[in-house]
Amino acid sequence: MIEAAMIWNEPNNKSHWDPELDPDWTLFADMAVRAGQAIAAENPHLPRVLGGISPIDPGFMTNMKTRGVLDHVDAVAVHGFPLDWNLWRIDEWPAKIEEIRAVTHLPIWVSEVGISTFGADEVQAWGLKRTAELLIGEAPRVHWYSLYDLPMEWGATTRHKEAEGSSYYRHFHMGLIRADGTPKPALKDFPRYAPEMGLVQWFHFEDPRLDDAVAWMKRLGVTYLRTGLSWADSFRPGADRWFDRMMRALEPFDVTVTFCFTPEHRGLAPHHTSPPAVAEEFAEFCGTMIRRYGAGVGREQARVVLAGSDAPGRFSI
Repeated sequence: MIEAAMIWNEPNNKSHWDPELDPDWTLFADMAVRAGQAIAAENPHLPRVLGGISPIDPGFMTNMKTRGVLDHVDAVAVHGFPLDWNLWRIDEWPAKIEEIRAVTHLPIWVSEVGISTFGADEVQAWGLKRTAELLIGEAPRVHWYSLYDLPMEWGATTRHKEAEGSSYYRHFHMGLIRADGTPKPALKDFPRYAPEMGLVQWFHFEDPRLDDAVAWMKRLGVTYLRTGLSWADSFRPGADRWFDRMMRALEPFDVTVTFCFTPEHRGLAPHHTSPPAVAEEFAEFCGTMIRRYGAGVGREQARVVLAGSDAPGRFSI
């Protein structure tokens, strides 16, 4: 069942939103407001979450607040990778959340946090343990990124690819399970932190790993996860069939669906990071997906999702 709808992914990161086309995020804010309205029109109880920001930047969050975006979401989210991409230490996690808490009353989710095995498997195993110590109970939702490594032949969703150096190659080593299906040492530790910690797993169009992923998540004790329903994929032949199959397979879990990725032919520029040429089209996609998959979420479930168990910053509906 869908437990929340997330509007975009890392909107303040140039790998996911083009700052040259929208330098002050005016276009993003307009699109996000329209999307929030469209989701609420289909189900006023379904929690709406602003796509996790990376880097964690209170200035960006203040910008979104000023532009009215936070009036159309029920929670905000942050992403952090202090052992791979960020210029801060892992022990600073609580302080980073407090920076955002200082500028909004909304609940703060950690919708992506992870450690790669780019340097060594042991780094991930230690990082999982330390991340759980720092974040469980600090946020209503903590999504570990990710279950599977990204296969090298698929390529990472970034703008500059290999030109990013080791930053690019770390994308392929974030999973608890290698691309060939073999487990990493941290996998055996993950059940200690489930169900308090959930997972992120992006499924590619017609992803052959879907059924195995469901089996692994059940084995690990996962109860909630985050994945994506791609606006760009919605134009592929057979998109509805694939979306239906994926959502049916994920029914045993509480799912946060992330709506993002501009189709090349619907953007101001022909790439996935472009603002839409017509913001209302993205909102229509969000509304359609909620009508198809998220109409049944009720008030009480939404209250539990937003408040968490013992997390600070509770939000009451």
